[in-house]
Amino acid sequence: MCAVTSNAEIAQLESVYGPLADSVRRLIDATIRTTAEPTAVAAAKEKIDCATVELSAALIPDSFGVQQADDGQTMAWGNVMIGLRNPVAPPLTIHHEADGLVWTDFVLGAAYEGPPGHVHGGMCAMVLDHVLGATAHKPGRPAFTGTLTLRYLRGTPLGPLHAEARIDRVDGVKTFAVGHIADAQGITVEADGVFIHPRQNRSA
Repeated sequence: MCAVTSNAEIAQLESVYGPLADSVRRLIDATIRTTAEPTAVAAAKEKIDCATVELSAALIPDSFGVQQADDGQTMAWGNVMIGLRNPVAPPLTIHHEADGLVWTDFVLGAAYEGPPGHVHGGMCAMVLDHVLGATAHKPGRPAFTGTLTLRYLRGTPLGPLHAEARIDRVDGVKTFAVGHIADAQGITVEADGVFIHPRQNRSA
């Protein structure tokens, strides 16, 4: 069951755990790209291990899941794409326009590399899965991926990127969405997907 948290508590938690995740993101990047001397690396590892012990003193038993505030606002802070507390998440900030367009601007650095200097194709798929899915997802009425088809037009370079999606059509419980990822030179990956509302939400 989701824990109910007041908006004031959410703001306080954001101010604590958001900066922590940001610090770990920087640590991940530095871990990949450092050329520090072995003694410096060993010293840093000891500090990281100590920090891990401190943070592990109080852990929730399972995954973070989705928690809910008094006003119905959801907190998917463990989510691998948007999670405020997940340092693996870029994170994406999803915008919804009045005309139905869903978009996000984000940066993928060294932690997301596949081919040298480029984003791993699987990471592109994860981004597009989330962004296309956001067209169908509504508060209290989630939608889950049925199919996702990608067309890789060229390599997606590491760095600043843009992703967007919109609904192509709706057929009963199925939402058909299309979208893409682009860099400053244009589209790198196109996608279309089918997103399905689970049975318990179909009457919503």
